[in-house]
Amino acid sequence: MAEVHDKEWQGMPEFVQESQKPYQTLTIRFDSEEAVQEFSELIGQKLTNNTKSIWHPKLIRGQHSHKRYTTDKQIEDESIK
Repeated sequence: MAEVHDKEWQGMPEFVQESQKPYQTLTIRFDSEEAVQEFSELIGQKLTNNTKSIWHPKLIRGQHSHKRYTTDKQIEDESIK
């Protein structure tokens, strides 16, 4: 059975979501607060008692949030404003 939105998606470009899974996950145990701070400085990321996980290199959220798919018509309309 065809989905309701299939008709609306005709002619749209293909979109494939890249994997967001980490290459590797690692558990690190520290024996002191000083060791946590030393590691934090070494990797250049803030770690607190509430930090449960991090991405390395540091994940910059929203770095592509300004990108949009537009048509030539939308670009022309925006330039008129």
